[in-house]
Amino acid sequence: MKRSARKPGPRQAAGRQLVILTGLSGSGKSTVLRAFEDMGYYCVDNLPVELIPIFAELHAAGEGDFARAALLVDAREGQQLEKLPGLLRHLRHEHPIILVFIEAHEDALLRRYSETRRPHPLGRAFSVRENLEHERALMEPIRKLADVVIDTSQFNVHELRHFVDERFRSESKRPLLVSLVSFGYKYGVPTDADLMFDVRFLPNPHFVPNLRAFNGKDPKVRRYIQSFPQTGEFLRRMQGLLAYLIPHYIDEGKSYLTIAFGCTGGKHRSVMMAEWLKKALEKRKFATRVTHRDIDK
Repeated sequence: MKRSARKPGPRQAAGRQLVILTGLSGSGKSTVLRAFEDMGYYCVDNLPVELIPIFAELHAAGEGDFARAALLVDAREGQQLEKLPGLLRHLRHEHPIILVFIEAHEDALLRRYSETRRPHPLGRAFSVRENLEHERALMEPIRKLADVVIDTSQFNVHELRHFVDERFRSESKRPLLVSLVSFGYKYGVPTDADLMFDVRFLPNPHFVPNLRAFNGKDPKVRRYIQSFPQTGEFLRRMQGLLAYLIPHYIDEGKSYLTIAFGCTGGKHRSVMMAEWLKKALEKRKFATRVTHRDIDK
């Protein structure tokens, strides 16, 4: 995930947070909005673009009994959506807005539309595929401004809600949240990673018969991977790199940092690395969360 350097404006009431959700139709935006609602956010679905500045002013001034709010804006706005990038650039000078962009691969979106038989919000004059291509092009300027990009291609509804809960619950209390993600390259790379490490150069426990059934959380697997000199060298170099980078990210105003580790299947080496780094960062008093995306696949 990425986060731009911004500081609260003078009118921002303490402890208040405004999240704007947007993204591609069929990507799970409504599910994400409900997850925010379950976390105690005041949620508004399909707020007209021209009303966002008014809502932001009221929220920043402390009007209304909702310290945290989430707004969903999407293709249902039609041509008005083209105004959103300029509006966001203006608002961000005064309000610490977090923009979350939700997307999925084309095959996943086509499958979801086929299963639900819902029409695309851009209309029936074109095929779903053509509407998706047009919508992706329409949303690209907004995506470039996003603080957080969530690719939902690999998630079912329950996994997506859990993922959002893990990423955003009590986020406002942390100066920087380091999110550690393990994944398998065979299932695709996470699109929201700020830093990505390919650990397939390490010996693979999958080919050790008495270790194959276990994952990277198991002490036997961890000891096996760490028994090789290249593992220790990699851990030392990576820890030194992050010890240098993270304070600079904090100074820049970054609120999220996502570090991804990838191995072949996402079960052994990448899991071990994410778990090891979590402990190392917690010793340095950094707030961390771990997601093992493909550990059960």
